[in-house]
Amino acid sequence: MLKGYLQTLYVEGDPVSEFLKDGIHADTVSWGLVINTFNDLEKVYLDYLKEELGHDRVWAVGPILPSADDHMSRPIERGGSSSDLGSNILSWLDKCDDHKVVYVCFGSKAVLTNKQMEELALGLEKSGAKFIWCVKEQNKGHVEEEYGVIPIGFEDRVVGRGLVIKEWVPQTLILKHRAVGAFLTHCGWNSVLEGLIAGVPMLTWPMGAEQFVNATLLVDELKVAIRVCEGAQAIPSSTDIARMVAKSVCENCVERVRTMELHEAALGAIKKGGSSFKDLHELVKCLFNEASQAKLCDVQE
Repeated sequence: MLKGYLQTLYVEGDPVSEFLKDGIHADTVSWGLVINTFNDLEKVYLDYLKEELGHDRVWAVGPILPSADDHMSRPIERGGSSSDLGSNILSWLDKCDDHKVVYVCFGSKAVLTNKQMEELALGLEKSGAKFIWCVKEQNKGHVEEEYGVIPIGFEDRVVGRGLVIKEWVPQTLILKHRAVGAFLTHCGWNSVLEGLIAGVPMLTWPMGAEQFVNATLLVDELKVAIRVCEGAQAIPSSTDIARMVAKSVCENCVERVRTMELHEAALGAIKKGGSSFKDLHELVKCLFNEASQAKLCDVQE
């Protein structure tokens, strides 16, 4: 799927296209591939890779994610968020009903335009749903270029049912909380895996790179997500956002059923005897054998 998608975008001589082409070539000539995924999630693509490469040295060892216990034991979360902030967010979530909060985060790099911010804010407001919105802090360039401004009065109008956080948050802890019912995401792979292992349905808004492919996998193949928008410059309507947000936290959300199935599959994959556990064991054994053979060759020489 990724190969075909990239072929449609490839422009000979374009630096980005050539970089991606070189990366794919490096993968194809590699001795082996270790991938942060698991069999039930991408079996058809793992099998395809093995067929294309002509060998079985493709190991799916994921999902590789920090545990909630690990987060709780450290004073600093991924990206530098303090434990005090995490505690405050979790305390707020504790007061919410199960599966009724939408978590909104577009990763560490994406910054929405002011128009996108307006439509998203209005959509969240119209939806009536509780939410946590992680907004990337503006810098001087964002202000001058009209990016990342929270609409005036929005935070006052949603006080009590919405949190707007202007710094990085403890994402895995939030997603694993019983109150979180949906995740509006840019579809970066780490975020995808974090959402799946938490059993949280996703609302997709890919911004660039492989995120579009990830969104297609989630929405069209796995049926664990609802497509909201596509593209870094696209502007969804607040009405559509409100409708999809409300749908994602309703009691009969069909995507939640499938997401929970993959949640169980992900946990099973990393347990002893699971597919990822076995692949990791085979990887270590294979590396040990390669090292032993190399050492033997050195001795013989």
